Amino acid sequence: MTDAFGEVNLADPQTFHRQDLTDFWKRLRADSPVHWHPPMEEQPGFWVVSRYADIMSVYRDNTNFTSEHGNLLVTLLAGGDSAAGQMLAVTDGHRHRELRKIMLTAFSPRSLDRISERVRDNTRKLVVEAVERGECDFAEEIASRIPMGTIADLLGVPAEDRDFLLTLTKAALSSDAEGVDELDALMARNEILLYFGELVEQRRKSPSDDVISVLACGEIDGRQLTEDEMVLNCYSLIIGGDETSRLSMIDSVFTLARHPEQWCMLRDGDTALGTATEEVLRWATPAMHFGRTCLADTEVGGVRIAAGDIVTLWHSSGNRDEAVFEDPYTFTLSRSPNKHMTFGYGPHFCLGAHLARVEVSELLDALRTFTRGFEITGPPQRIHSNFLTGFSSLPVRFDADPAGLESYADKRREVV
Repeated sequence: MTDAFGEVNLADPQTFHRQDLTDFWKRLRADSPVHWHPPMEEQPGFWVVSRYADIMSVYRDNTNFTSEHGNLLVTLLAGGDSAAGQMLAVTDGHRHRELRKIMLTAFSPRSLDRISERVRDNTRKLVVEAVERGECDFAEEIASRIPMGTIADLLGVPAEDRDFLLTLTKAALSSDAEGVDELDALMARNEILLYFGELVEQRRKSPSDDVISVLACGEIDGRQLTEDEMVLNCYSLIIGGDETSRLSMIDSVFTLARHPEQWCMLRDGDTALGTATEEVLRWATPAMHFGRTCLADTEVGGVRIAAGDIVTLWHSSGNRDEAVFEDPYTFTLSRSPNKHMTFGYGPHFCLGAHLARVEVSELLDALRTFTRGFEITGPPQRIHSNFLTGFSSLPVRFDADPAGLESYADKRREVV
C-alpha cells in the first residue's frame, strides 16, 4: 500500500511479523476507513475496511457481498476457493442455511454440556501438571492441547491422531518459521483433507455419536452430502475449532503477565470470568480479517465498491475502534459492554463460539485456582500469517498456589 499511509502490504505475512500496525490502523480509521490497497507483487488490489460500523454493514449485506469466491486473502487473491458451495464458510444462501442446520445438530446442548465437562477436566489437568513442573512452553504444552482435544472429541478423531492433526492445522494457515513456502501450507491442507476422507469412509460404514456421523446422515433437499462436502466441513471445523481458542489462550497468558493489576483482579475474583473472557477474545483477535467479493456496484462508508471487487474486513482494527470501545488500547478485564467481532457476525457467525468461550474461561479459572502468578521467561515466538496473529511458543514460569493444588489432589483422591 504505497501512498500517504506508507508502504504496507497486507497480503504479505511478514508485514504482521515485522511491523506494529497500531498507528496504521488508527490513521486508516480516521482518514480512509474504506481504503483501496493497490496491486502488489502480481497480486490484485482489494478494499480494506477498518471501521467497526463499516465492517458490520458488509456482514449484514448478503445481497451485495458473497463468501463464495473465498473468505480469506489467500484464496481471494488466488481467484477463488475450490470449496465454494460445499464448505460452510464459503457457501451462502439456501445451501448455507441447510448445511448449518445439519452441523448445528452436532452442537446440541447435550453434546456441548458433555464436551464442556471434558474441557474443564482436561484444562485443569494440563495446568496442574505444568504448575507442578514449575515451567513449560505454554503454547506447546497447554494451549495446543485444549482446543484440539475439544474439536477432536466432537469430530470423533482418535486420540493417537491428534498430535499429527495439530501439526497440520498449524501449517495450514500460518507458520512458525519465516519464509515458509505457500506450497507447504497447501500440502498441509491436502493432508488434512486426505485424513478426513479416510475417517468419513469409516463412519459411513460404522456411524458413531460424532460430527462426522451427523454429516454422513445429513441431507439437503433430499440428497445426502457428498464425500467432498463432508471432508471439507470436517477440515473447516478442525481449523476453526483449533486456531481461535489456542491463539486466544496463549495471548491471555502473555497479556496477563504484562498487566499484573488485571491479573490480580482476575485472581481475587474482582471481575467475572465471563466478562474477562470477552476481553481476552477482543484483545487477542486471532483472526485478523475475513473477506467478501462484491456482487453488484454498491457503497460502503460512502465509498463506491464495484462488482467483482475484493473487500477485506479487518477485525484487528474493528476491535480497537475508538467509536465503539472506550480506551480500546487498554486491556480491561471488566470491560462492559464488549461487543467485539472476534467471531464474526451474521450467517457466518462462528459455529464454535460457545466452545471457544468455554475453553478460554476454563483456562482463566484454572490459572487463578492453581497459580499465584506467572512470568514469561524467554522471547515468545510469533507465527507468520496474513490471516492469524499470535504466538507459537511462550516459555512461562509458574508461582504455584499450594492450596489450590492440594484441593485438586484431594478431589482426585476422592474420585479414585
